[in-house]
Amino acid sequence: MTASPAESAPLRAALFAQLGGLAAVGLLVWLLSRSAEADFAQIPLLLALMQGGIAAAISRKQRVPPWWVPIHLFFVPLAVLVQRAHIAPTWFLAGFVLLLLVFWRTDKSRVPLYLTNRLTAEALGAQLPPTPCRVLDLGCGDGGLLRRLAKSRPDCQFVGIEYAPLPWLAARLRTLDLPNASVRHGDLWQEALSGYDLVYAFLSPAPMPRLWDKVCAEMSPHAIFVSNSFAVPEIAPDAVVAVEDRRATRLYLYRLDKAGDSAAFPDIPRHPNRQ
Repeated sequence: MTASPAESAPLRAALFAQLGGLAAVGLLVWLLSRSAEADFAQIPLLLALMQGGIAAAISRKQRVPPWWVPIHLFFVPLAVLVQRAHIAPTWFLAGFVLLLLVFWRTDKSRVPLYLTNRLTAEALGAQLPPTPCRVLDLGCGDGGLLRRLAKSRPDCQFVGIEYAPLPWLAARLRTLDLPNASVRHGDLWQEALSGYDLVYAFLSPAPMPRLWDKVCAEMSPHAIFVSNSFAVPEIAPDAVVAVEDRRATRLYLYRLDKAGDSAAFPDIPRHPNRQ
């Protein structure tokens, strides 16, 4: 399936929507000002809301995720309200730097910062084989999952990779006292998946097709790939683990042994529609 412009270049699509809303409101103001005497400078918030509504409508036509719509709707109106609050510009710079350190290039990766909760960590730990193994967490966030698993299974080795600077630092500090856990700063696409018995990811729908290609190309035949919440498109999972948490988390498990060898991870049933 060909990606839409909003999926391939989200920032460009967002800028187009905002400029489209601005152009439409600007044209409306120009037409009304020619036919009637009106001081539109007195109603900036109303104009901002009109601009936001048009930008949100354009974004819907771009097939963007639903959460983009309120961003477009309220971006300019909030800017107008903040301007009235007379906040020092340095606070905006500080906020931008903080968000950048936490989320880094989410616009490029299309992967928000998702953290794995305790119940999901326990469910994932139950999928580990009884023998020592090596586990990789792709995009480990603040290291909470790594810490829980490493403490519950001291016989296994756990590795996390994280690209955003601040979460990486938090994960690094949280695992310093654990000899069987390590965290690296880097791009998950540059991380080799060979040599791991289980690879875990909690990303988003956007990178799943590409990640599946990487999984199939690099992981060993008897390894298992686990995706939190986001299934691989058009690939039936070998098992789905339901987590009894507030968000009804699902873990999608995929075995890599094409021959159907039941010796590896025998507790995970083969899916009848496995491709």
